[in-house]
Amino acid sequence: MSDQKQRSMARTRAVMTETEREQIAGEDGEQRKYESTSRVRRRIREELPRDIEILEEHHPELLEELREVVCE
Repeated sequence: MSDQKQRSMARTRAVMTETEREQIAGEDGEQRKYESTSRVRRRIREELPRDIEILEEHHPELLEELREVVCE
């Protein structure tokens, strides 16, 4: 994958992709909203805790930045 594509992907996704943001905002109907909500919920419950564990162990300063953003 090219560096440009990786940088672009990193800017457009935290927990949600741009498409999921639009779908959750209701721009593509209720079914798409439901599907996107399910995917995002799975990331929050399954992927985010793993990311936090890794940051806790290997980069606590970055974990603190994450907490500041999430907890504001």
